[in-house]
Amino acid sequence: MNLGVGGPLGQARRIVFKVGSALLVDAATGAANKPWLEAFCADAAALRAAGKQVVVVSSGAGALGRRRLGLSGRKTTLPEKQAAAAAGQSLLMRAWEEAFEPHGVGVAQILMTRDDTEIRRRWLNARATVETLLSLGVVPVVNENDTVATEEIRYGDNDRLAARVAQLAGADLLVLLSDIDGLYTADPRRDPTATHIARVSEITPQIAGMAEGANASAGVGTGGMATKIAAARIARAAGCATLITLGS
Repeated sequence: MNLGVGGPLGQARRIVFKVGSALLVDAATGAANKPWLEAFCADAAALRAAGKQVVVVSSGAGALGRRRLGLSGRKTTLPEKQAAAAAGQSLLMRAWEEAFEPHGVGVAQILMTRDDTEIRRRWLNARATVETLLSLGVVPVVNENDTVATEEIRYGDNDRLAARVAQLAGADLLVLLSDIDGLYTADPRRDPTATHIARVSEITPQIAGMAEGANASAGVGTGGMATKIAAARIARAAGCATLITLGS
């Protein structure tokens, strides 16, 4: 992939990238997709060299953990899902660390629940941590803390978590990397008449309806186009632009 430094990326100072399981995990093997990670980290390093600050919100712990624990290919219970997230988180961070290391870039893990962005004291603590890491030249890698999150304190998908992180970090741009290159009037993989919508200035009920119809879930994650539009709404309220783009 080639993120480049032009367009919206060129104008932004602080960028939050959301990377989903469909991109990060090889669906055939259940292991980390190392070639993709290496390409992304090379692009992210180039952005940093151009003076940008980068934050990553990364899915993938659950998928990697299921493989490690022998839980792939079958339905899992909630405790098994939480165990898989615990087992996979170290694998996820190792994958990010190894991919950034050739560029001399360090990474740091931040695990969050919804309370961390809704309880003021915890929000301030999280913001201070992100600011400090960025000032030290480190890339924060954020994920939902699935090992302890219950329904009441879960984000439920990392698209909305990424929007909250963008809000907390004061980011200029939220980039949601997807398996589809933006919003369409329908799912282009099923409807050949689907039309690409290049720019959305306001999220109307019609736009939200299109997102429901063009759901872009790839099977190994929990998000889709509808959650990406919900994330864009959250980011917009904080003055942060959103770019939904093809990650492969």
